[in-house]
This record gives sequence, C-alpha cells and structure tokens, in this order.
Amino acid sequence: MSVEFVGGLFPRNQLARPTSAASGIDLEYLRDLARAHEHAGFDTVLTLTHDPLLTASYAAAHTERLKFMIAHRPALIAPTIAARAFATADHYTGGGRLRLHAITGITAEPGHGEFLLDKTERYARTSEYLDIVKLAWTSEQPFDYEGKYFKVEGAFNPLKPVTQPHIPISFGGSSDAAYEVAAKHAELYALWGEPLADVKEQIKKLHLAAEKIGKAPPRVSLSVRLIIGPTEELAWKKAYEIQAKLAQNFQPQPNHVAGTGTQRLLAAAERGERHDKALWLATATAVGATHDSTALVGTPDTIIESLLDYYDAGVTTFLNRGYEPLYDALEYGRWIIPEVKAEVRRRELHAEQQAKKIAQV
Repeated sequence: MSVEFVGGLFPRNQLARPTSAASGIDLEYLRDLARAHEHAGFDTVLTLTHDPLLTASYAAAHTERLKFMIAHRPALIAPTIAARAFATADHYTGGGRLRLHAITGITAEPGHGEFLLDKTERYARTSEYLDIVKLAWTSEQPFDYEGKYFKVEGAFNPLKPVTQPHIPISFGGSSDAAYEVAAKHAELYALWGEPLADVKEQIKKLHLAAEKIGKAPPRVSLSVRLIIGPTEELAWKKAYEIQAKLAQNFQPQPNHVAGTGTQRLLAAAERGERHDKALWLATATAVGATHDSTALVGTPDTIIESLLDYYDAGVTTFLNRGYEPLYDALEYGRWIIPEVKAEVRRRELHAEQQAKKIAQV
C-alpha cells in the first residue's frame, strides 16, 4: 500500500519561546509554510491551531495539490453545522483536499461550555456526532437521529461535499473505546510514535475492533518528529540541543489530565530513553508527553530504515512535523520523503510481480 506523508501547518517555531496569541497570525509565513510542504513532497498537512478549517482554507488558496487534515473537536458545535462548514470548504478548496480529523480530547472543555468528563461517554458521544456528520454529507432526504447525546429532526444539508462518498475521517486515541470508534468511522487511525512492539500491539487491537463489527480496518498513521544529521554524532548533538530548548520553554498546564497516550509514552520512557533503531523519548518527556513529541534521531539512512520498519509493521501514513517547521519541512523533503516513497513503490512493484507469477502457475 502506498505511503502518505503528513506535515504540520503551525504558525510558530516550537523552539522559540511561547508568544502571546494577541500577536496575531503571520499570513506570509503561513503561506510560505504551506508552499514549502507542497514543494517538499508532503501529501497532506495537519492544521491544529486557531480555527483549523479556516487555516486550511487560507492555505489551500495558496497551494495547488496539498491536502489538509483538519483537527476537529466533536460536540463543541452542532454536528449539522460542522457538516455544512466542511462541505462548503470542500467546494472552496476544489474538492478532495480535506480530511476531518476527530479529536475527542481527554477531558472536558469548560471554557467552551463543554463539561462531559467520563472518557467512555466522550467517545460514545463522538461516535454519535460522526454518525450525524456523515448522514448530513450523504443523505438525499431530510433525516431524523436520536441518540443519547444528540437529537435532530428533519436535518438536511443540500450542499454535499465534492468528495464522494463523503469527506474522509481520521481519528486518534489509545484506549479500547477509541479503537471501536475508529473502526466504525475512520479511514485513517492516528498513533503517536511508540516503540515498534507497542505500535504492533495497538494495530492488532485496532484490527480486532474492526473484525468485531465486520469492517476492514482503517489505515494507520504514526506521528513522530525527525531529527536529522549528516552523521550520527551530529544528529544526536542536535537532538540534545532541541531537548534542552523544549525543557526550557515548557509551561505545564495547571490541572492537566494525563490521557492514555501520555501514559503510554511515559511508561515506554521508563523502560528506556532509546528504542529500536532510532526512537528517542526524551523530547516527549521534556514536554510532559502531552502530544506527539517522540523523535527518530540519526542520519537520513537511519531514519529511512526506521520509518520502513514501521511501514512493515502496518503503518501507511507518517505525520512528521518539525520543531522548526519551515526548515524541517524542506529538510524532510530533501532527504527522507522521496527515498521512503521510492522504496515503498519498489516493494509494491515486487509484490505485484510475485502475485502475477503465482497467478500464472
């Protein structure tokens, strides 16, 4: 299966000190960052900050083929309104360039008027929300829906997405409830960068959840930073410098709730700072393992081999965003993306040739 590379459309250098949101958005930088990802060979970028859908719409107007994986928090707005907004954006961006990335979140968002605390219920609510979104995208007649968390009557969205049968959905999480929702709704399931054995364990659970409901399992995405050097020594020197800056700039959030993903990264770090060929967890522990913050460290050859190991384990999408977004995107495009894609294509062609030989016997 072909491989996809996802970058990050974030308007800030993560190694710089945090700045106030009141400073506004640097539109020129955002435009250049989107174009850099397109030039580097990324297929998609994740938009996560400010209003992610509007950010993607702006960037789409300044690029030609780049796709957008749009972080969306279910239940903060009505599902019918979300469906309409995404369908409209699908038209404005030319169609086929959007993916709704559903993020359930590990706890409530009181600042947004959202107070549901129980994680299992939060995932159940997300599932209902996505039910309604997909119905709004696909139903040719007004529909009713009544669940535990949502009820609509006579809902109808006359503007359907350009993308058929509907805009694709991706999903993330590390709990059993997350696997179940992903198996039902998602075409792509996003994992954080963990040791190979742990990733294989999660993929197995995902496949079991899909098998349970009689569906093909979603493809799998792995989020991991890439720290590249011309030699192993220089790559690790760079890695330790990044770790120090991350630790210096990290500002813990008061009353932060550690989700399952955070707990998994911290547990892996307790087993050791380095895993497999190049996985390093110190960048994650430097920021409390609160997000996709593990790294692969080494020369281009080492990192390519490591990514291919994950590909062999069942990963088809790599979400590689850098700490210095613009420069890292170009560096990934120079050293990593074309080589991984070429090797995956070589393997695909070899598999096709072998299949033909078997069929002729």
